[in-house]
Amino acid sequence: MENQRQKKVAAVLQQDLVEVLQGAAREGGMKGIIISVTKVSVTVDLSIAKVYLSIFPVKDSQDLIEGISSNAPLIKHELAGRTKHQLRRMPELLFFLDDSLEYIDQIDQSLKGKNNPIYDS
Repeated sequence: MENQRQKKVAAVLQQDLVEVLQGAAREGGMKGIIISVTKVSVTVDLSIAKVYLSIFPVKDSQDLIEGISSNAPLIKHELAGRTKHQLRRMPELLFFLDDSLEYIDQIDQSLKGKNNPIYDS
């Protein structure tokens, strides 16, 4: 169960991460790619933030997650500048792919009779 401080830190990080990642996507020439921060959870000691990203279109998502993870120190530095008046210490950022939207889409397709896992196996 997250305490109030963890929730506040997570909310601040989530809001600023959206701006940082979308700005980086625009500057990096990744037109047509939507990156959304679906969830941020922070450890009790506020040292690690797990960031869950939803990336559309899905086909390039794994490569993008790896690229974002390799640039975590730069992203952390950018975030530290944005949140210096709100956070004393910037947590370590760990990025994960949130594939729940893709999973929901697969269920939706199955319910509509397309890609039925029972008949297609």
